[in-house]
Amino acid sequence: MIVDQQRIIVAIPALNEERSIAACLESLGVGQPDLEKVRFVVADGGSTDRTKEIVAGIADQNANLQLVDNPAKLQSAGVNKVAEMAEASRDILIRADAHATYPAGYVINLARTLVETQADSVVVPMDSTGATCFARAAAWIVDTRLGSGGSAHRGGAASGWVDHGHHAAMRLQKFREVGGYDARFSHNEDAELDHRIVQAGGRIWLDAGIRLDYQMRRTPGALCRQYWNYGRGRARTVIKHRLRPRMRQLIPVVNLVLLAVSLLILPFSSLGWVWPLIYAAVLIAASVWMVLGHRSACGLWAGVALAIMHNAWGAGFLHGLFTQRNVR
Repeated sequence: MIVDQQRIIVAIPALNEERSIAACLESLGVGQPDLEKVRFVVADGGSTDRTKEIVAGIADQNANLQLVDNPAKLQSAGVNKVAEMAEASRDILIRADAHATYPAGYVINLARTLVETQADSVVVPMDSTGATCFARAAAWIVDTRLGSGGSAHRGGAASGWVDHGHHAAMRLQKFREVGGYDARFSHNEDAELDHRIVQAGGRIWLDAGIRLDYQMRRTPGALCRQYWNYGRGRARTVIKHRLRPRMRQLIPVVNLVLLAVSLLILPFSSLGWVWPLIYAAVLIAASVWMVLGHRSACGLWAGVALAIMHNAWGAGFLHGLFTQRNVR
């Protein structure tokens, strides 16, 4: 199926992405003659590096690339702004991240899938990778049930209808109908929007044939901050829509509470060792599993990464529950 390129607008929110923005735009197809009718818009959130200069230089050579300011800074607000700018002929919105690179044919393949499935949103699976030994171990473990709890878009191998996934393409009509992204959200804005799309009768299709490589955070500290923010973002969604968290979201919270309770009772009872030892055994087993499965000593970091993901997410979620009560 051939999709009219004049139906497509690509939103690329950016903030201080001078190292990756040129490669991102090239991978999306900016500068390719066969995509000259697709409109690409970079929404810059106030970069203080050379991001805007680089984009402006590329735009000078490509009439279908535009640079706009995003005073609100957040990605959610940037995508909303691009959606508001879209001409009437453009009814397919594609979201791209400025720090990523994309496989050949990404834009057209997404648009084709959106049209063929008649979905309101198309999401794609992410295959985690890492640039450091720690990041590689985190990538190996995150795509397992221990790491992601079985999220369909984390290394998913089967296409089908889902409730959530990594945002890629949306019908502008449905996007506008539900109000776009909640621009107050710095994290979890995608899952929050997916909830509203589904509640409004929309359908989300996971296309396992269109895949993205996702670079895990390089250090334990960076991974901890990321998952803390993920947990807070999920809590905000739960509060806003008064949702009951899913089991895979409750498990890290329950684990964290059990560890905290164990530490409190440890001075008074040897029972305080029970849960920490069970959890430590799981982490050690995860490391051994990754070492043997990937034949790499880097796998030893898997247990550390797993503990960080579980507990930073759980702590962020609990913190969000008690500090974001007024989100509606």
